[in-house]
Amino acid sequence: MTGTVIAVIVPVVVVIALVAVALALRARQHANLRRTFGSEYDRTIDSEGGKRAAAKELKDRQSRHDELEIEPLDPVVAQRFRAQWRLTQERFVDAPAESVAGAHRLLREALSTRGYPTSDDDERMAMLSVDHADVLDRYRRGMATERSWRDYGKTETEDLRQAMQHYRSVFDRVVGDTTDAVDRDTAYPDEATTRLRQGTSNRTRD
Repeated sequence: MTGTVIAVIVPVVVVIALVAVALALRARQHANLRRTFGSEYDRTIDSEGGKRAAAKELKDRQSRHDELEIEPLDPVVAQRFRAQWRLTQERFVDAPAESVAGAHRLLREALSTRGYPTSDDDERMAMLSVDHADVLDRYRRGMATERSWRDYGKTETEDLRQAMQHYRSVFDRVVGDTTDAVDRDTAYPDEATTRLRQGTSNRTRD
């Protein structure tokens, strides 16, 4: 009788233990994804309809991201991008909507230079979420304002100003990762801007 009881109990205990281990591993997996993606994790749960589907989507993003060759910027290139941003921002007072569009083009150029996909909005956002999920909502808000301007041709200047700030937060993150610890843009803040202005002036005279 005792042997029969043991024969019944042992498999049950093993099954319970395996289930507990599986649940613990799943919980750890979700915790890691939440740590990596932050609010993007919750957003993906809503869009995918549950934690399991969200986990699959986010792991797929990580796999696709690993296949890319994303590199930090050369400091000189980063300096050039920052100088171009300053010029774009200076034009905001006279042409706010066009400046926002220009800022987005510059951001996409920086992303492309680093190796991110830029031809598809959804894939660009997905790959960026792996590295910089915490600024992704700001990117979306900037794009929403720009889209509203393009679709309806009328957007409040304050909304455009905020869109510029949203793009700036993403731009700073993308351009801030360089191959050199020395921030040449800080060391020589006006050199690249001066060259760009001279080039613009020369093209205007021509």
